[in-house]
Amino acid sequence: MKLPEHGMPADKVFAALEDFRKNDVKWKEGRVFGYVFDPGEKVREVAQKAYTSFLSENGLDFTVFQSLQILEKELAAFGAQHLRGGKDAVGNFTSGGTESIILAVKAARDYYRVKRPDIVTPEIILPTTAHAAFYKAAHYLALKVVQVSVDPVSFKVSAETVRQAITPDTIMLVGSAPTYSQGVIDPIADLGKLALEKNLWLHTDACMGGFLLPYFKRLGEPAPDFDFSVPGVSSMSMDLHKYAYCPKGASLVLYKNKSLRKHQIFACANWIGYTIINNAVQSSKSGGPMAAAWAVLNHIGDQGYLEIARKKLEAVKKISAGIEKIPGLRLLAPPQMTLIAFTSDTINVFQIIDEMNSLGWYIQPALSYDNSPAHVHLSVSASNVGWEDKLIEDLEKCTSIAAAMPEGELLTSLRPMLKDLDLTNATDEEINGLLAMAGLEGQGLPERMAEINGVLNELPASARKAILVSFVNDLFVQ
Repeated sequence: MKLPEHGMPADKVFAALEDFRKNDVKWKEGRVFGYVFDPGEKVREVAQKAYTSFLSENGLDFTVFQSLQILEKELAAFGAQHLRGGKDAVGNFTSGGTESIILAVKAARDYYRVKRPDIVTPEIILPTTAHAAFYKAAHYLALKVVQVSVDPVSFKVSAETVRQAITPDTIMLVGSAPTYSQGVIDPIADLGKLALEKNLWLHTDACMGGFLLPYFKRLGEPAPDFDFSVPGVSSMSMDLHKYAYCPKGASLVLYKNKSLRKHQIFACANWIGYTIINNAVQSSKSGGPMAAAWAVLNHIGDQGYLEIARKKLEAVKKISAGIEKIPGLRLLAPPQMTLIAFTSDTINVFQIIDEMNSLGWYIQPALSYDNSPAHVHLSVSASNVGWEDKLIEDLEKCTSIAAAMPEGELLTSLRPMLKDLDLTNATDEEINGLLAMAGLEGQGLPERMAEINGVLNELPASARKAILVSFVNDLFVQ
C-alpha cells in the first residue's frame, strides 16, 4: 500500500474497507459455526458504543487512566466469583485465551524458578487435546512439552496417564473444560488431587466453557466441577469474547490467590526511561475491549445469559441427535458443552465440509492426530439457534453427495510418499514445490479444500507444520 498524496474522503475510505470484506464468511446470517460469536444487533450496538467511547484510553498506565483499573478489577472480580474462587482469587483482563494461557504458564514458570531453582528445563504435561496456545507459551517461555494421549473413546485425559509422565522437572499440569476438539471436560478433580500430591501447578483451560458451564449446571446439566472449587487448581483462563458475547479481544486469566499471580507481572527498571510495569503481555492497549466487555456483561445480565444458555443447550442436543441419525456419520463423543465433533468411517469428511460450505454454511475441518480421526467441528453459538433443522437437512444431503465422490487423483498419487515425509531440512523451494502440487500456491485459496485437507491429513504433523509455515509466510508477502 502506498499512501495517497492527498487524504481520501471518508466515504471512499469506508467503501474500500467494505470491499475488502467481499470474500469473508457471512457471519451475520447465523450459519457460521466457528470464529464469530454474535449476540445480535442490539447487543452489538451497546458493545460498539462502549468500545469506541474508550478507544483512546490506554491501559499502559492505570494511574493515568484510573477508569481502566476500575473496569479491570470489576471484570476480574466477576470472573473470580463466577468460577467460585472465593475472597482470595484474583485476575486480569487480557486480549484473548492465548494471552491468558501464556500469562498463566509464565506465572507457573517464574513461581518454580523461586521454589525449585534446581530445575533447568521445566516441563509442562499436555494432553493431546490441550489447546495449541500452550505449545506457543512453551515455545516462547522455553518449557519442554511432554505430550500424553487421551482416551480414544471419551477423549478425556486420565490422571493416571499424566502421573506416568511426571518427572523431577515437571512444574505444570493442564486440563480442559471443555476440550476444544471434542467438547468434553477433563477430570479436573483427579488432576487436582495429583497436583496437590506432587506439588505441581494445575491450570484449567476454561476459555470455551468457563463462562457457559456454570449456566448449564444451573439448567440441570451434569457438568463435573472444574473451577476453583476443585482443590489443586492454581489458575484458570476464561474467554469473554466467546460465549459471553463480548467484542474481541476479551479474556480473563485468574489465580487462586495473589501470591501466585505475582509471578505473572513483568517489570523493568533497567533502562533510561520510565519504569515499565505490566500485568499482561501487552503494554499499550486500548480500553475499548475492556469497556465493551463490562457493558455487554451488565447489559445482558444473569437472567439474560441463562436464557441464552438454555436455547443453546437445546440446539446442541437437537443437532447432536440429528447427526446421529444420518447414515455414515457418528459423534466422536457426547458433547458436554456447545462444541460438537463428528466424523465418518466410510465417507471423506473434507468432501462433506466442501459441500456444506458451498451451500453457505461454515463448518470447520479438523485433521487427524494421535488417536483422533479427521472430523468436523461445530461451535454452536446464539446466532445458530433456529438453524438446527436446516443444518441437519443440508448435512444429510451433503453427506449423501460426498459418499458418491471418488478420492481425488492428487491424494491417490501422493499417498505413498506422504506418511513418512520428513521436511526437517527441506528448503523453501522444495516446500513450495510441494505446495504447488497440493494446489496451495500463489496468494489465495481454492474454493474447494477437500483435496488439500486430504493431503495435509496424510502428512506427519511435523511436515504439516513446515508446509503451513511456508504457505503463510508467502501469503503475507506484499
